Amino acid sequence: MLLGFSWNDVMEMFRNGTWDDYVRSLLDKYENLGPIPGIALPYLESFLPFLPLVVFVLTNTVAYGLLWGFLYSWIGTSLGAISVFWLIRRYRHTRMINWLRNNKQVKKITEWLDRHGFGPLFILLCFPFSPSAIINVVAGLSRVSLQQFVLAVILGKALMIFSIAYVGDSLSSFAENPIKAVVVAGAIILFWIIGKYVETRLKKKSKKLEQSHKD
Repeated sequence: MLLGFSWNDVMEMFRNGTWDDYVRSLLDKYENLGPIPGIALPYLESFLPFLPLVVFVLTNTVAYGLLWGFLYSWIGTSLGAISVFWLIRRYRHTRMINWLRNNKQVKKITEWLDRHGFGPLFILLCFPFSPSAIINVVAGLSRVSLQQFVLAVILGKALMIFSIAYVGDSLSSFAENPIKAVVVAGAIILFWIIGKYVETRLKKKSKKLEQSHKD
């Protein structure tokens, strides 16, 4: 169920073109809250992964417009991911977290992240249907630095949220206008290049600091 409707009801509203009107009428009731719902719902999804992030982003796009809908969704989901990572890293020595870290499958994934760092995190966080809650937890258990994780989240989530918002803002014309697919693909490449550049700079700085401490 979503906001009193089943998934079938939601899809039916999309097909009938009544989803926009429903969302506007619903959010008019909460206009005094300003951006709070637009940020809070994507934030909560990081802790409650059964919540539909894609629907929240589409709703924000309809309610606030492409730019603000994207920004509110991006801020909410990025803060949520970083919060989960920080909590796992902060309490990683507790019994429950230790039990999770010793799981064979979790160990394999964390070791993989330890070897590859930013790259796989960025790619995984780019996709709207990737298990972001699991990614956040596993990243918190790995040796990935907070800087690397924040960088991957900010860039990866930006691309993912932008893709959903961009498509949702003009859902009907997307298939008729292939240039939009080119824009999304170009954004993926751009963010990847920026991320790798920043990660390289961070690694160089870390090595310099380690060397200075040794000296």
